[in-house]
Amino acid sequence: MQRELSRLSASVRLAWQTSGKQFSNSIVSRQLSTYNASTISEDFIVKCPYGDTVIPETNLYSHVFQHFPKYGKKTALIDGVTGREYSYNEVQESVVNMASGLVRSGMQKGDVLALVSPNSVEFCTTFFSTLAMGGIMSTCNPNYTSEELAYQFKNSNSKYVATIPSLLPTIQEAASKAGCVEKMIVLGDDGGVGEGKNMISYQSLVDDSGSRFPSGVKLDYKNDIAVLPYSGGTTGLPKGVMLTHYNVTANINQLDHPQFVDFTDPDCCFLGVLPFFHIYAMVMLLATGLYQGSTNVILPKFEPQLFLKTIQDYRIKHAYLVPPLILFLAKHPMVDNYNLSSIRSIFSAAAPLGGETVTAVKQRLGINVVRQGYGLTELSPVVLTCPYDVNKPSSSGVPVLNTYAKVVNPETGETLGPNCDGELLFKGPQVMKGYLNNEKATADMITADGWLHTGDIGYYDENNLFYVTDRLKELIKVKGFQVAPAELEALLLQHPHISDVAVIGVDDERSGELPRAFVVRSSDELSEQEVEDFVKGKVAEHKQLKGGVKFIKEIPRSVSGKTLRRLLKNPK
Repeated sequence: MQRELSRLSASVRLAWQTSGKQFSNSIVSRQLSTYNASTISEDFIVKCPYGDTVIPETNLYSHVFQHFPKYGKKTALIDGVTGREYSYNEVQESVVNMASGLVRSGMQKGDVLALVSPNSVEFCTTFFSTLAMGGIMSTCNPNYTSEELAYQFKNSNSKYVATIPSLLPTIQEAASKAGCVEKMIVLGDDGGVGEGKNMISYQSLVDDSGSRFPSGVKLDYKNDIAVLPYSGGTTGLPKGVMLTHYNVTANINQLDHPQFVDFTDPDCCFLGVLPFFHIYAMVMLLATGLYQGSTNVILPKFEPQLFLKTIQDYRIKHAYLVPPLILFLAKHPMVDNYNLSSIRSIFSAAAPLGGETVTAVKQRLGINVVRQGYGLTELSPVVLTCPYDVNKPSSSGVPVLNTYAKVVNPETGETLGPNCDGELLFKGPQVMKGYLNNEKATADMITADGWLHTGDIGYYDENNLFYVTDRLKELIKVKGFQVAPAELEALLLQHPHISDVAVIGVDDERSGELPRAFVVRSSDELSEQEVEDFVKGKVAEHKQLKGGVKFIKEIPRSVSGKTLRRLLKNPK
């Protein structure tokens, strides 16, 4: 990508910082087509060019469902496998009944329900019914092993777990290890499992009369947690991210602008193939989609033929995807067998999208609009979105409504001006409450005056468009999913013939990054394959060492003992 202004040399940056001079008005007032760049403030704080919006203080369930009576018989959800359609009226009735059923089962305000399921209509009902009765929703990756799930159950103190029949053996093993799970909800067809003292069928909950629906539940919207997803933060093991009702409600409203997310087309169907347990699809597609009255065609997972057939049959106009799926559309020969002419735009997030892939998918599908966004679980999640009328596909866009952004020197903390690389920091109503039971990690992430450190490196240009270029934090991003090196390192050190180890991410065209282990072995008989197999049976697929294993004599570390991962990424 060619910039109109090249990156500044260190000496020029220093001169600007020490002189206190600002950019000339001729630079800061440049515009792109109908997009009006907001003026850069004297302290280099960038705001949304479209101003602010009112953030209501309300239950997240009430906010999303407030227009359901108006949408009425319109189709809200479609099971993309069976074709079964559910109207807004039907979805609301199911959610109200299930919330009542949860109360009848003994669930109380503040109890955590861990939802371990692929995308489904039942996922949606369970998600919102938990919020409606004042519970806390903690979504889990259904591909996790029992060890990984047990960690999240225990850390979040999940009293309820909802899952599908095929996952029950794994869930029961995880629950036994966690020791806190009191009841399990079997979603969909329970396969004859039936109900017992600690087992509840989904159908029995949605068949509830709704007479005990807790419509009067009292919540402190800015402090009570609505959603508790897990994230690695900037480093370390996964942490529970406390997102309040206000946080997520804010982000839905911050996206509710015709330049950002517009599901208001009466004929608009969008594709729910991205996993709802991930914060991107959870908020941007499931919650915002229902709030705006769109139709969500739900697929439980990505299967190439079903994915393409669904786009073709339901005439998907705006595709919200991740880079691996966009790469598939750009290059896979199977795409030529389907009519995808309905697609008008593609939105990408969760991982960087390369310029070559953008060009390829534009040419193949004959579209002009490919946009990117940026966010973190800790930011509920969206803070940057590229407007529809800005043709800068390599940019992650501008701050969304009610959001402040700045770039700082990661060593000095000084705020930098346009075209200077530094760490991205954001401030707004979508900033998380903090990490569950981890005040230190929270304090390391959020400054005393409310700025959240992303751990990502980037810059903004003279038009206030942001670009994410690198990462300070140690997390590895595999197909948009986070992998904490510390988690894999702790696991590998359990091997009797591994004396030291470091894990990094290596670039991969399809996945973005892949985990690679650098291992100091205590036995020459230990093979790369043995190391890979040791990890394979203990973690989800995206955490496996598909970036390979390399044996080295010593892990490079600083005097304080910190692993110098940059030396492993770029050995001299």
